[in-house]
Order: sequence, then C-alpha cells, then structure tokens
Amino acid sequence: MRGMENENWVVIAEKQKVRELIPALQKMPSVEVAEALEQLEEASILEAFDYFEAEEQAKIFSHFDIARQLGFFQQISKKRFAPIFENMASDDRCDLYQHMSQEEQAAILPYLSKVAREDVIKLSAYPPETAGGIMSTDFATIQASMTVDSAMAKVRRDSPSKKMIYYIYVVDHRMKMVGFVSLKDMIMASPNQLISEILHENFVQALVDEDREEVAKKIEDYDLLAIPVLNHSGQLVGIVTQDDAIEVIRAEHTEDMEKFMGIMSESSENDYAHTSSWQHFRKRVVWIVSLAAVGIISGMIIHRFESTLEALIILALYMPMVADTGGNSGSQAATVIVRALALGQISPKQWLTIVFKEFKISTMLAVCLGVLAFLKVLFLSWETSIPSEYTLTQLAMVISLALSLQVITATCIGASLPLLVRRFGGDPAVAASPAITTVVDITGLLIYFTVTITLLGL
Repeated sequence: MRGMENENWVVIAEKQKVRELIPALQKMPSVEVAEALEQLEEASILEAFDYFEAEEQAKIFSHFDIARQLGFFQQISKKRFAPIFENMASDDRCDLYQHMSQEEQAAILPYLSKVAREDVIKLSAYPPETAGGIMSTDFATIQASMTVDSAMAKVRRDSPSKKMIYYIYVVDHRMKMVGFVSLKDMIMASPNQLISEILHENFVQALVDEDREEVAKKIEDYDLLAIPVLNHSGQLVGIVTQDDAIEVIRAEHTEDMEKFMGIMSESSENDYAHTSSWQHFRKRVVWIVSLAAVGIISGMIIHRFESTLEALIILALYMPMVADTGGNSGSQAATVIVRALALGQISPKQWLTIVFKEFKISTMLAVCLGVLAFLKVLFLSWETSIPSEYTLTQLAMVISLALSLQVITATCIGASLPLLVRRFGGDPAVAASPAITTVVDITGLLIYFTVTITLLGL
C-alpha cells in the first residue's frame, strides 16, 4: 500500500473511530482503500462502507480476496449486501457467486434485480476453466447501419458505467458479431459517417468453451485490451479483458509451480495466510508420501552394495555429492523444458532433437563438474585411510567419472520426463522437481556403484 503502511491503519483504527479515517480514505484509490480496510474487522469495514456510494463500495469490495469477501458476506444482512453485489463487475460478481455454497446463493438471489439475477446465473453456468467462466458482460454493442453520431449516443446510453468501452462491438439484430470499432476510430470519424465504413471485420475471438489459458495467451500474443467471446452460433455473449487474462496467467503459474514442487493444486483461491494448516497438509502429503515410498528403492540399492561400502568407506562420503548434483542437473533441465513447453517454443514431436541438445549441454557440464569433483576428493580426503591396493587418485577419478555420468543421465531424464508426460496428455509440471529428484537418486546410486565396482574390481 503506497498511501500508508497497512500496520499503521490497524493502529490508527484501534485508537480512533473509523469515521475519523474516512476523509483520508476517500482521497485514495479503491485498491488502497481495500488494502487498508482489509486489516480491520467486518464490523469496522461495514461502518466505513456507509460513507461511500454503492458503486465505490463495490469497487473496494472487489479488491478483497475471496476469503475476506465470503467472510464479509456471511456477517451482514443479504439486503444490505445486495447493492454491493449488484454494482460489482459481472465477472467479479460471478466469481464470488461460484465460491458461495448453494444455501448462500439461494439467500442472495431474492434481493437482486432481475437483470443482475439472470446475469449471474447465466455466467455461473459456464465451467470456471473456460472463457465463459471468466468473461464479463460489461461491453457495448452497436450496428453497422448506424452513423457514428447515433452509435456514440447508444454507447453513452447503454454503457455509462461500463469499464471496457475501448472496443465497441458491431453486431446484427441477432447479436451475431460482424466486427468491431475502437473508441479512437469513432472519435476520429465524421459524425455522419456510417459505422460500416470504419468497421474492422477481421478480429481475434474466443469461443465460450475455450480453455481460459488459451484465451489469456491470445490476449497476450495479440496485445489486446479485451477479446470477444462468442458462442458456436457466432453470437457475442461476453468479453475477457486484459486484467482477467493477467489473473488467469498468475493462477496458472501458481498451479504449475505447485505441481512442479509436488503440491496438489486445489480450486480454492485463498492465499497462504487464509489457508489452514490442514489444507496445506492435504495439498502436500500425497506426493511427499508417494515419493518417500519410492525412495525405499534407494535404500535397497545401498543395502545391496553394503559390502562395497565396507571395503571402501570413502565411497559413502561422496554419495550425497553425486546424488545432489544429479538432482540439481535433472531439475534444472526439467525446469527449462517445462517452461519452453508452456510458452509453445517446443513440442513433444521434437523430443529426439531436444534430448540430443540436452545431452550436448550435459556433457559440457559433466566435464566441468567431473574436474571439480576430482579436485574436491583429493583436497578433502588426502588424510583419509584407504586400502593399500588403491590410490587416492584412482578413487578420485572413479568418483568424478560416476558423477559425470550421473549429470548426463539426470539431465536427459529431466528433459525427457516432461516431454513424455505431455505426449500422453498430462501436465508436464507434475514430472518435475520432486519426481525428477527421486528418479535420478535411484539411477545415480546404480551408476555410482556400477562404475566403482567395474573400475576398481570390487
């Protein structure tokens, strides 16, 4: 918050009555007012709201996180809440409505106007992961046969409170979209000029059941302020704005990050502070326990080569180095590949080219890390007692070779797994980080003991 630190507002609110803060709050942007009020109890927020118009209340309320919105809704009367709810942007209103329980939805609907009630029910019918689930009905429409002057009059009449009138959509009498004009086009045109003369007939569009991530990507790729959403009959049913696209991209990045770190994603949009310890546990426990169970294989491998470790205890000292280096190499490769897949820079069809490229990269890394490991063993273990039939230089070479091979295999595995998961229709992020680390730990131990036994004749 730029106007004043959040903590200061809490202190001030504890010492003064809320109404004494209103003059300062009324001069601040709605997002800063929301940040200030969100630190207070619902009763204090409601008291502060009384000093704002309904439209401003809705703007402030829309900036609250979902958990705070639901808590606020549950604390006040539905009649008092209805004006705030109706004045919210249609997409924000729908988002909140979808987070309500069926009982809460039934409780608020009777207090809404017919238009608002029909709008929220219609938008809520679309799955949240689709364009229809994030679209807004705050848009302006005109017809091609209108003059610029009459079209401007219609925009003023129909859209005085619409936040998105940079694009005005041209439709026929059946709401079938035929093109669009920008606000700049209309301002620069002659008042008597027909809309058909300045109409842009080629436009980017989204279908109502299109994945929301694809819609956000279109907005990003074409640098749009908004994209029209059409049904399968070509009728305009809504728009997705740039700020909605940013929210989608942020949510998808969060979901990918959670999957990448082995955390089960949930539909809840609560932030860390508003998510209970039990919910955090549920999101993390499945992958952690599963990978821990698979990790038993590592223990079995170590147990299988117990006699080797007894003969050369120095090998045990450098097992963590080999495992950590392999895990880092694999996770690094997986991160690069997952990111490239997300940006559409590569596809699973190129897997051979990609793996070969990662092989070349990992070979160069292996040389650097192998030399470093060789010097590390010589430096750290020069006083270590080893059997007379071996020299420290021999052991350092074997360990560095094993580590080098581990880097190459871990990198190739890290690059291959996300491609393989995407090839079979899954999310490549789930194959990254913890999963990669577990797999390369197992392969690393096999490589480590196989190389040492073969070259040292154990």
